[in-house]
Amino acid sequence: MTPRSYVIGLRPWKRFIEFWLPGETVVRKSRFINQLHFYALIAPSILFRPGSKIYVWGYKAPAFVDAFAERWSIPLIRIEDGFIRSVALGAMRVPPLSLCFDMSGMYFDATKQSDLELTLETYDFAADGALLQRSQEGISKLVSSRLSKYNSSNDVDIDKIYGVKMRRRILVVGQVEGDASIEKGCSRKIDNNDLVRIAVEENPDAQVIYKPHPEVLQRTRPNQSDPRAVSDICMVLDQDITLADAFRTVDHVYTITSLAGFEALIRGIKVTCIGMPFYAGWGATEDRQLCPRRTAKRTPTEIFAAAYILYPRYFNPYTKQALTFEDALDLLTRLKARPQDFKRENA
Repeated sequence: MTPRSYVIGLRPWKRFIEFWLPGETVVRKSRFINQLHFYALIAPSILFRPGSKIYVWGYKAPAFVDAFAERWSIPLIRIEDGFIRSVALGAMRVPPLSLCFDMSGMYFDATKQSDLELTLETYDFAADGALLQRSQEGISKLVSSRLSKYNSSNDVDIDKIYGVKMRRRILVVGQVEGDASIEKGCSRKIDNNDLVRIAVEENPDAQVIYKPHPEVLQRTRPNQSDPRAVSDICMVLDQDITLADAFRTVDHVYTITSLAGFEALIRGIKVTCIGMPFYAGWGATEDRQLCPRRTAKRTPTEIFAAAYILYPRYFNPYTKQALTFEDALDLLTRLKARPQDFKRENA
């Protein structure tokens, strides 16, 4: 019998996943599947079709799905957005240019080893000069492009916002509180305002600037802490500006687990991580949380090679074709510059 790939836990609009799995017989199931239905209809089909797999979005699938896969040694692959995603926010239901498929955990989950962590721990980067060269060029291209994971933010004259630089500048990067990257990547309870207070306390003579998360500013995701509560001790950015602008003239970035910390790191900015994101624990960041599994010492170039080149898959949602990292960055550049032309071209 032909193996099947059961996709569980995805919202209906994420039907694009079928194009990412060429050659597989994809069966999408409801995000809210119940245990009786699973064991009565899906589990027998998986067991009777050797080679079948289960795909789930992050940790959205019910616990009984994980338990079944472990009990019967069924491959369970977790899916999450990659680090070069789209022009608009994911909350706007824009299809991604990159996805991560992980059979071990998830890159943001510090409680267990993910495929990305395993790569960073074991890959012989020194023996792969071509990959490191590609990584160095990729970093240069990404930084010069001013692009990020999401690219809906506005370009601004940051000097007018920050003012004349008279002292060291600390940028505090906010996140969506309650997000899985904090819940799985931080061993203590902390919110964005707590992070601001830590940065201020540790840098009493610095100018501290707090950048709330874009989805909070655009009100597509709720916030648990009110930025106004720390406006007396820092500058709170009340408009959604690009990270490229926010990083300008900044000496130090504080984050819990945000990808923005890594984007600062590849720009040569010192980064303090309160939690344990994928790029922490390798000696490249100042870490407040330990991860004994991570014993290798890695440079930002090596971390970039693993996270942006080796780990994700890239895909053009318009032409339905696989891409390289470089292709995806070129496509994102075009989408950012003239999205209307691209859609017309690929209509």
